[in-house]
Amino acid sequence: MAAIAESVLKPDFNASRKHFIFNDEHEQLRESITNFAIKELAPHADEWEETTFPDSVFRRMGELGFLGLDKPEQYGGQGGDYFSAIVLGEAIANANCGGLAMGIAVQTDMAMPPILALGTEDQKQQWAVPAIKGEKILCLGITEPDAGSDVSGIKTRAVKDGEDYVINGSKTYITNGHRADVIVLVTKTDADAGYDGFTLFLVPMDSPGVIREKKLQKLGMHASDTALLAFQDVRVPASAVLGQIGKGFYHIMWELQGERLIGAAGCVAGAQKCFEKTLQYAHERKAFGREIGKFQVIRHKFAEMATKIESARQMVYVTAWRFNNGEYPVREISMAKLHAARIAVEVADECIQIHGGAGYMKEYGVERIWRDMRLNRIGAGTDEIMLEVIGRSYGL
Repeated sequence: MAAIAESVLKPDFNASRKHFIFNDEHEQLRESITNFAIKELAPHADEWEETTFPDSVFRRMGELGFLGLDKPEQYGGQGGDYFSAIVLGEAIANANCGGLAMGIAVQTDMAMPPILALGTEDQKQQWAVPAIKGEKILCLGITEPDAGSDVSGIKTRAVKDGEDYVINGSKTYITNGHRADVIVLVTKTDADAGYDGFTLFLVPMDSPGVIREKKLQKLGMHASDTALLAFQDVRVPASAVLGQIGKGFYHIMWELQGERLIGAAGCVAGAQKCFEKTLQYAHERKAFGREIGKFQVIRHKFAEMATKIESARQMVYVTAWRFNNGEYPVREISMAKLHAARIAVEVADECIQIHGGAGYMKEYGVERIWRDMRLNRIGAGTDEIMLEVIGRSYGL
């Protein structure tokens, strides 16, 4: 009977988990990025909330090869798969600095992919190669004061003038806008062509007429710079066009899919980080003579949070697997982004509640996670837009 009992498979809740999309190289990469984030970034997190993180972080990450994990080797990248980008999106959460993670993601997963996918060889050499090294900083210009989710409302115009284009307009909420060397700019080149009237441009930020008007103050993501930009008679050559003239809307809609999935992975990682921080607090904090985690109401809160986090994680991973294998699962990416962003905010809010008054204080860090996570329900497509994309995908 004893032999039978010993042979029974027992659950090991402390065993390390590895999803099928990750191999040993991915896990080694995760360990490297995690160690880097903990040792070199996290100690400065509080300071950077006040000052924004320095440009030297880009250079350091470029030296370590972290800015080109899934980028082609011919341009200085590591030639890895899309899962390596997911690993970065998750492991960088160990920096305890949402604004930093956002600034890096703009570089690696928002502005760089369209340059590599659509750019000429000269454009790739001029901007992608140094961006992978961390020597040039990129930003992406879509949102305007009067056009957010409604991209069709974009008013920034690029008008042909001889061999050049002259650009006028404004962009807002631009992450890296104050430090960037170039902007991937969404403009209208034909006001009467509807979705076929948009064109992307690579505009150097030191061009005459580019004005970095204002550094915006935000609820969260304090460590990243966010800009209000103006473009006043900015003249660029035809060689600044990125991709095809008139196809900018479709180019940028493609770019948003990868961005949304990386954002979803970051949401899961942020929620997990907040969960672990709060779990430690629940073991240490005592009330009515025992650890608060021993109370059923608190234990059930953790069970609910863990289940929600795991549901979001599995959705992100399986969708990433499809994306990596050449599919274009827009519906599922939208679902993953919607679900993970909501879960991250719900978990952060519940963690504040478990901390009680301490959770409302800056010193414990959970309020910062909530403030940083809240942007994910707005940026890269609001919850409402994600619901619209999902609903329309069913022919409704």
